[in-house]
Amino acid sequence: MRRSPSRHGATTPRHGGRPIFRAWPALAFVVSACTAGPDYKRPPLDLPASWRTEAPWRLAAPADAAIKGEWWALFGDPELDRIERAGLAHSPTIAIAGARLEQARQVVRIDAAALYPQVAAGAGADRARISANRPLAAYNAVNTATTQNEFTLGFSVRYETDLFGRNRRQLEAGRAALAGAAADFENARLVLAAEVAADYFTLRELDLEIDIIRQSIGLQRRALDLVVQRHDLGAASGLDVAQQQASLDATTTQIELLANQRAQFEHALAALVGEGAPGFGLPVVAALPTPPNVPIGVPSDLLERRPDVASAERAMAAANAQIGVAKAAFFPSVNLAAGGGWDSRTLGALLNAPSVVWSLGVSATQSLFDAGHNDATVRFATAGYAAAVGNYRQAVLGAMQEVQDGISGLAILGRAQDNARAAVASAERTLSLANERYAGGLATYLDVINAQQAVLGNQRQAAQIAGQQILASVFLVKAVGGGWDGLAATVAAH
Repeated sequence: MRRSPSRHGATTPRHGGRPIFRAWPALAFVVSACTAGPDYKRPPLDLPASWRTEAPWRLAAPADAAIKGEWWALFGDPELDRIERAGLAHSPTIAIAGARLEQARQVVRIDAAALYPQVAAGAGADRARISANRPLAAYNAVNTATTQNEFTLGFSVRYETDLFGRNRRQLEAGRAALAGAAADFENARLVLAAEVAADYFTLRELDLEIDIIRQSIGLQRRALDLVVQRHDLGAASGLDVAQQQASLDATTTQIELLANQRAQFEHALAALVGEGAPGFGLPVVAALPTPPNVPIGVPSDLLERRPDVASAERAMAAANAQIGVAKAAFFPSVNLAAGGGWDSRTLGALLNAPSVVWSLGVSATQSLFDAGHNDATVRFATAGYAAAVGNYRQAVLGAMQEVQDGISGLAILGRAQDNARAAVASAERTLSLANERYAGGLATYLDVINAQQAVLGNQRQAAQIAGQQILASVFLVKAVGGGWDGLAATVAAH
């Protein structure tokens, strides 16, 4: 009589085992739900709705409403465009940041690998002699010396079930760290580009000052020639000649001092763009561009536009995931293992059925006493998250400070430049009057020299303010995040 399968027997289920396969989605759902630690949520920030502005500053509203990747093109200087591209292509700083980004990418691959079974294969051949004098396995057995071969061929599979999400949290932390490394890479590019632009425009401002002094030297030499002629005719004293010569010498000295400063900035630019200082040079251009209008958006845009803020936010997400990694240590670690292969003393019989070996196993490990190790690890991870939150808030506050500094600075420098231009015009009128009064015998030549120095001083001040304006524009572009916009494209592209 044929026996019917027992309900509890080890027979194959009906329909080819479909009920078991139907249970896998439910099992996967249960496993995924058992993830230790808190889910990440970005903490709220109290951000102002708009920036504080003042006349004559006006918020720019270009048609595209955004700064493009090569943000330095806003200044319309082809030479700056050239050295910016050279710096981004050859700077050691960018190479270092790129290598760190690649390391973060590979860490994610390492973390992701822990979610899958580890499969290994092996083969071996061994010939060994067993001692006849080895300890007895049984007193009624006699040991003999044996020399024999052993050939093995097999594979093994190991898998950590990750029931409580330790590996998934570790992968979550790795992905957040990768996004942070991508933001750090973009921040390195932004900082380098801003430093290049700042040094470049400082050099150009020095060119402008040197040109102003050269023009002043030309005027002072003509004035010296005039005074010498008047002295030869008996209309001027030797004191007038000496005073004019001293003024000329002092002005010439200023050129040498500024030329030294220019050389220092030129050498700094060489290092920034990855070139040797002896072979790097920039032509003299005694002009500065007009500061461009910078579209700055609203304060909340900084959370997405600033790569350093994005990096701090991703560090916060990674720290949150590490809490889950630490909490998973309180739960059992379950591992599955399987192995199989062939083991034979003769190579010809290695693949025969009697040579087959296999094993299946499951193991679970639960810490019973660790003297507070796991609890301290969780507290450590929690404190790390709190520090990351503090760093994030500090990064946001610092970003808002930098943008507001740029807005206020440009407004103040705009008014200062208007005053400086008026001062130059007044000094030039004073010099003209002083020359007329001296020629008419109504003033000493010291009045003329003082007027010359006032013109030179006011012209240099106007040039310095123009330089500060362009630098403030550079730093404002940097403060709003340059031409960078989000993490996804950067992570995918590198």
